[in-house]
Amino acid sequence: MSRETVNYVVEKTRELMAAPTCSAETKASAQAWLDSIGTDREAAQTQKYIAELEADIMPIDNLIGFAESEAGAKVFGGAEAAGQVAAHAKEIKAAGAKYCDCPACVAVAEILEKKGDLLQ
Repeated sequence: MSRETVNYVVEKTRELMAAPTCSAETKASAQAWLDSIGTDREAAQTQKYIAELEADIMPIDNLIGFAESEAGAKVFGGAEAAGQVAAHAKEIKAAGAKYCDCPACVAVAEILEKKGDLLQ
């Protein structure tokens, strides 16, 4: 992978790790990938990192379903807040969004755009 790609993904990985919506598992995977850069573990760790990101990004339909559920109401701080999340998700889906637009999912989507370059 090119130095330009590495620098871009490092920047987006740091944004991901700083996002309040980034899970602990994703942060750990991101840090492991950062720590592997330039080592003999880099290729294997890159594959693990990509797999973690693909598993964690929230497809828009999943977000809508979750926000409309009882569990979503608990996570989002009540039925009203969850309803607002669901309404927002439906709005961005209508505009063409494939994934959640929280800071973590945005960073993940940007990293995954470089998947082909990362796995070279």
